[in-house]
Amino acid sequence: MKKTFLTASALVGFTASLLAVEQGSPLDKNQFTLFNPTPVGQMRELSTDRPDKTESAYTVDAGHFQIEMDLFSYTHDQESSGGVSTRVNSWAVAPVNLKVGLCNRADLQCVIETYNHVEETVAGIKTTQRGFGDITTRLKLNLWGNDGGDTAFAMMPYVKFPSNQDQLGNNAIEGGLICPLAVELPGGFGMGLMTQFDFVEDGDAHGYQPEFVNSVTISHDLVGKLAGYVEFWSSVSTESGSKWIGTIDLGLTYGLTDNLQLDAGINIGVTSSADDWNPFVGFSCRF
Repeated sequence: MKKTFLTASALVGFTASLLAVEQGSPLDKNQFTLFNPTPVGQMRELSTDRPDKTESAYTVDAGHFQIEMDLFSYTHDQESSGGVSTRVNSWAVAPVNLKVGLCNRADLQCVIETYNHVEETVAGIKTTQRGFGDITTRLKLNLWGNDGGDTAFAMMPYVKFPSNQDQLGNNAIEGGLICPLAVELPGGFGMGLMTQFDFVEDGDAHGYQPEFVNSVTISHDLVGKLAGYVEFWSSVSTESGSKWIGTIDLGLTYGLTDNLQLDAGINIGVTSSADDWNPFVGFSCRF
């Protein structure tokens, strides 16, 4: 009799667990770590920090790796001040974000500016800079929504190390905090919101000034595995004489597999201080 009761209790418990999974209850994945990877069948849908500028609120599953990179990115900007014309053309080749899932709610990222080529023409005189860029490390911590729910939120502190060649950046260590929020909207739309606080060296290299970055992006599936997004991004510095930067960003993503996504897009400046336009193509891969 006792054995029959225990067997019945086990069956009831097993059935309840199945019903919970079928009803969408999030699985407890806290036991998974870098050295005890999340099983493939329990991994989240691929979520990337590219191609839009609004970062994802979701982390890479524990024990798995993700590569996100531009294959090629081109930026053009032209302006005139005081009768002097300035034109800047720059190319970025294979800048990459390397990610690893540390636990169910955290991943570690290393952003490497692999090769930059910048041509600046001022009053007809051209100068060229080329070489390796800076390295940035980031730690993303998901606070809620990683494995279910209509919203998700994360915090991501970062530090930039000055590893650039040929004066392609300053020589200062800089950092900040990125706070992305993801929201599922009716009709299959997705919205991403981001606030970012940066502490960067001022133009005279005499100290640091805070900058504030904000963005909003709306995305939707178009046909099959093809999706698109539109985004507004802005940056404001507290440094005296600085102007706010604003861009409208458009792009497409295509999921070749559950772990491989292609993308392409263009960022268009809508303020005089922003780059005029920046087309790019890239991909993201998880393994």
